[in-house]
Amino acid sequence: MKAKDLSVLLGVILIIAMLVVPLPGWLLSILILINIILALIVILVSMNTQDALQFSIFPSLLLLLTLFRLALNVSTTRSILSEGEAGGVVETFGSFVIGDNPLVGFVVFIILVIIQFLVITKGAERVSEVGARFSLDAMPGKQMSIDADLNAGLISEQQAKERRAKVENEADFHGAMDGASKFVKGDAIAGIIIVLINIVFGLIIGMVQMGMSFPEALNTFMRLTVGDGLVSQIPALLIATATGIIVTRASSKGNLGSDVSGQLLQYPKLLFIAAGAIFLLGLTPINFLLTTTLAGLLVLSGYMLLKQEEKMEVPDVEEEEQSESSAMKSPENVVSLLNMDPIEFEFGYALIPLVDASQGGDLLDRVIMIRRQLAIELGIVIPVVRIRDNIQLNPNEYRLKIKGNEVAFGELLLDHYLAMTPGIDDDSLEGIDTNEPAFGLPAKWISEEVKDEAELSGFTVVDPPSVVSTHITEVIKKHAHILLGRQETKQLIDHLKENYPILADEVTPEPLSFGDIQKVLAKLLKENVSIRNLPIIFETLADFAKMTNDTELLAEYARQSLSPQITKQYAKDDRSLKVITVSGAVEKMIAENIQQTEHGNYLSLDPESQQLIIKTVSEEVERIALQEDTAILLCSPAIRMYMKQLVERFLPQVVVLSYNELEPTVQVQSVGVVNVA
Repeated sequence: MKAKDLSVLLGVILIIAMLVVPLPGWLLSILILINIILALIVILVSMNTQDALQFSIFPSLLLLLTLFRLALNVSTTRSILSEGEAGGVVETFGSFVIGDNPLVGFVVFIILVIIQFLVITKGAERVSEVGARFSLDAMPGKQMSIDADLNAGLISEQQAKERRAKVENEADFHGAMDGASKFVKGDAIAGIIIVLINIVFGLIIGMVQMGMSFPEALNTFMRLTVGDGLVSQIPALLIATATGIIVTRASSKGNLGSDVSGQLLQYPKLLFIAAGAIFLLGLTPINFLLTTTLAGLLVLSGYMLLKQEEKMEVPDVEEEEQSESSAMKSPENVVSLLNMDPIEFEFGYALIPLVDASQGGDLLDRVIMIRRQLAIELGIVIPVVRIRDNIQLNPNEYRLKIKGNEVAFGELLLDHYLAMTPGIDDDSLEGIDTNEPAFGLPAKWISEEVKDEAELSGFTVVDPPSVVSTHITEVIKKHAHILLGRQETKQLIDHLKENYPILADEVTPEPLSFGDIQKVLAKLLKENVSIRNLPIIFETLADFAKMTNDTELLAEYARQSLSPQITKQYAKDDRSLKVITVSGAVEKMIAENIQQTEHGNYLSLDPESQQLIIKTVSEEVERIALQEDTAILLCSPAIRMYMKQLVERFLPQVVVLSYNELEPTVQVQSVGVVNVA
């Protein structure tokens, strides 16, 4: 343990000992001076902090200093009443203040106590209560502001964590200060009671036990009591003042001294007005020389401050030009231009109300919920979405970019609702024909007047913020495999290591690198398979990575391990699944044309056969499109990935599953067959 840490522990033990162990006068004098020194240090530190959190230990320190001061009071009271003396420091303070008149000294002491208790302590207590309440009330708003900045791309994840921690620490600090201010109040009340006890019982002990006369006992114990009260109340006054300074500090970039001087003297011309008022005051019977001297000092100060302002207002043009030129030439200025946001959402100026909270826009909050939703559904942390306006776009247009490439766009009418057709065309509904951007369904922009009519007619009516948030969600889902890079993969692995360290170490860095694992996870995401169950995926990789390093095959093994998840994703509630099966002839044709190379396997099928298979699949998909929302193609595990590669270019919406990816309990019903015979 460090020496300074040990000294604090020993200090606390000494405080407890002072409450029960009598101390000699010379040791009391040393401890009293230490008490005054600590109080001076505390008030100086509180005046020089720029932020209350820089002195976050203050509430606990306040408790210890209050306990130390009360222990000193107990020790000096014991010494005064038992021996009639309490050390040289107490004697000196008492003699200096009282002089020859004990009553005047006592009155001075009472005034000092009243100032501390009624003015500083009560004020600091009230400010602490209000500060704690306001801090707790403002906490949700501050958290939302941080989330908004994070989603707008103004701050990073790390900066957001630091800001959230600061908000929580501020709330904890003000709550602690609210309680700690009660220590100061209780200390002031205890000081008053201890003084009364010293005087009353001091007179009794002096006259009864020590045989003093009343004037002698009054002079002796009044002097000691006032001296003891002063050496106790002066540090108490400093600590109470420090408490008031800490709890009344607003946000600032400087300490209390620079803020007071900078803000109090920020209007130099007002000093001339004050000088004139003081000079006119000298025309009265008040000392003319004194008021004229003070007025002259005010005029001189105002003149010097005005000259200083003029120097600050005249910029050094050459220095500015040189600084701008050097900034433009610096490599950092160019390197910063290379940064590219993973996800960008740009919109025209007419869509600003979508993101402006003052106009009721909640798109930032919706993006937060989208990131949370996709983390649950897909198992990856979506990067922050950079949201900004773009005057080059049409007023009602927006577009979405993934890693700098435009992947989606749309148009919104903020004063309309989007009504999606229930399946049959209805020309009787007035509106602007369009397509729903996320799924391409036919829809109409309708006014609020016909909203109720559309809903009664069976249309699905959605407001513009819901339209764009749905579009963003679907686009990010579709491109999740692109957003998952090696860095994001490493973050997922680091998270897995927290609970499954042995499993993670068995898979990476040997036999699979971060790049290999990223390819496997990306292949799963590309086919809309969630990777949230990362332990199951890593268990599979640990079993098969020693047999092959082909990421395509490893992804197939991972899919088979996730069969309960995939079955639940596509099977109906009654555990049934309607599929299009692949005939044995087609499977044989594909299996016979698989070429094996050093860099992996691929399908080498002649173009005519490919076109024939794709045409057959397309016909079957169109035939059942009216019955099923999702077209599912079912084949054997050996050819599943080759079948997917074959059809995804022309029919990306078709889901290709293998028998091993379905649970044995699911009832498979074939509604079509892919056959080339």
